Amino acid sequence: MSRKYLYLLFAFISFTVQSQEVLTLEEAIEIALENNFEIKIAKNNAKINETNNNLANAGLLPTISANLNNNNSQLNTKQTQADGSVRELNNAKNFSLNYGVGLDWTIFDGLSMFAKKEQLSVLEAQGKSEMQATILNRISNVYITYYDLIQQQQVIASIDSAIVISNQRVTTAQNRFTIGKASKLEVLNAQVDLNTDRSLLLNQKQFYKNTKIKLNELLTRDLQTDFKVINEISFDENLEYTKLKELASKQNPQLQAQILSKKIADLNLKQIKGNRYPTVRLSSGYNFTRSEASLGFITQSSGQGFVYGITASVPIFNGLLQNRREKTAKYEVENATYVVEQQKLTLESKIASLYESYQTNLELIKIEAENVEIAGKNLDITLAKFKIGTITTIEVRTAQQNFIEASVRYANAQYQTKLSEINLKELAGILSLK
Repeated sequence: MSRKYLYLLFAFISFTVQSQEVLTLEEAIEIALENNFEIKIAKNNAKINETNNNLANAGLLPTISANLNNNNSQLNTKQTQADGSVRELNNAKNFSLNYGVGLDWTIFDGLSMFAKKEQLSVLEAQGKSEMQATILNRISNVYITYYDLIQQQQVIASIDSAIVISNQRVTTAQNRFTIGKASKLEVLNAQVDLNTDRSLLLNQKQFYKNTKIKLNELLTRDLQTDFKVINEISFDENLEYTKLKELASKQNPQLQAQILSKKIADLNLKQIKGNRYPTVRLSSGYNFTRSEASLGFITQSSGQGFVYGITASVPIFNGLLQNRREKTAKYEVENATYVVEQQKLTLESKIASLYESYQTNLELIKIEAENVEIAGKNLDITLAKFKIGTITTIEVRTAQQNFIEASVRYANAQYQTKLSEINLKELAGILSLK
């Protein structure tokens, strides 16, 4: 095993032993699905649309109500009869009571109620699409943040290995200075480089901690929860552009939500057109009546029984508002159509761009992996020559920085490839939620 790999192994072990909890990606996704507030809100909104989708909201069911009407009066009354006689009574009491159960049912309204019911079903489906879009987006953020931590973990390991080498340089330079084979300047340069690496490591660790806080926020748990992530990134190299585009046209939640919005606009136009037709209502009930009067020919009466009837109304003229409403609804349908086509074009553009990045990054991974191998071998040779005093510290530092930069580029290439893969799967609606 080359010295490069020993450095990386040492750095990785020294870094990971300090952590306490191993958080797998699957566990992170499970926690987010259970705890994330935005996902919970999206699920509740979907349930609201599901609850609202019923026959009553569409106006297809009758309404039944209990009615009570009690009127009382106490009047000074004076009545003149047909024969000219006059009847008077002070504080004449009058009483009437009506109560019963009534039913009202719209049995025809130009089929608007059926369009309304279909619209409620579409709204329910749209709510589910929006919920799915929210879930995919939040889980995508979990994926991205998790793999960002892996990338940063690898960068920290590279810087750690550089610090090991810088410590060796300081020790070697000090020994060479002690026996008179090097100047104090060489020792000082080695110490400056060591402090530079330490400063870089501190900044990178702070960035790493901030990203862990971000992931804890996505998981909706204590922001200071400590954990470590795995140290490897695997890739799906079987993604095909044509298949991704086909899946996105069928499964992309945002596109499906826009298609459903277009259907809602169509149904809204249908409901408005229904206002041109007659409205027919049935009414029925069972009523009890009772009345009493202190003065008059009838001092007391009562009754009970069924009442029923039918009413119909036909709109004739309403100031041309019907025409304007229909015209507005048609424009809304047209706009919804444009939005769907724009969404399709935007979606295809994103997939094409991301797929190109994905393909390029896969090639970059191979190149950067080779660069890491070359930079590692070069560093091994440089260190060996430095120990026997055949090269300067500047050459050692250059080889050391080349190795760090190659390692960082390799980690970034892996992360960028995974980022493109995650975004492609999110757009295609195939991002795993397990």
